[in-house]
Amino acid sequence: MKAVILAGGRGTRGRPFTDYIPKAMIPVQGRPLVHYIVKYLTKFDIIDEVIIIGNFSGIGKQIEKYFENHTAFKKPIKFIQDSQSGTGGDLVHIGSSLGKSKEFLLWFVDNLCPVDIEKMYQFHKDSKTQATIAVRRYRDEETGFAIVKNGIIKEFKEKPTIELQMAECLGIYIIDSKVVNTIKTKKQRKKDLNLSYDILQPLSKKGGIAAYDIGKTKWLDIDSPTRTERNKELVDSIIKKLG
Repeated sequence: MKAVILAGGRGTRGRPFTDYIPKAMIPVQGRPLVHYIVKYLTKFDIIDEVIIIGNFSGIGKQIEKYFENHTAFKKPIKFIQDSQSGTGGDLVHIGSSLGKSKEFLLWFVDNLCPVDIEKMYQFHKDSKTQATIAVRRYRDEETGFAIVKNGIIKEFKEKPTIELQMAECLGIYIIDSKVVNTIKTKKQRKKDLNLSYDILQPLSKKGGIAAYDIGKTKWLDIDSPTRTERNKELVDSIIKKLG
């Protein structure tokens, strides 16, 4: 199975940092964020190649240069120029690179999470759906909370773990390769395609999307160096589990 890392986003939430470096190159413990993701994915036997989609004609060239100088990864790494046409539209170019793979893993580069890919893959196969999305129902809050009754604070909860009313979708997917054909068809009618709303939403209406609950596995959306500094303990914990 191919692992596809989507690293072509403009990173607007991370400005001004991402005006000069792509999100994939945000420093984490002295290495780029994408380094840990590639290293982690290549540990799994079911992954035979990593494909990185990015704007390699712009600042994304930094990603390609980095891996040219670091050849110690266990699996081949391929680079595909994105089309700047949305999270769905950028996948239109990977069809020929998937080969005979029936499905592919899609990982948004700003996601840092030690999710068990092999268990998620088995869950996807058992679900017999066209896509599986990693989700979570528990979240570690960054601020303090209070229990309030009749306008009076009864108790403080410092940075609690809360149960969400709705499952939070993470940027980690396993997708049937046939979905790429759907993207190609829709791309002919619409320039920018959002993966969730334009591609997966119609499938969800037909019961074609499964949710893989990561339980209380740690996860962090890294959009800037500031986010990593503010969540240093969490980042350290995740990096340690990534190995």
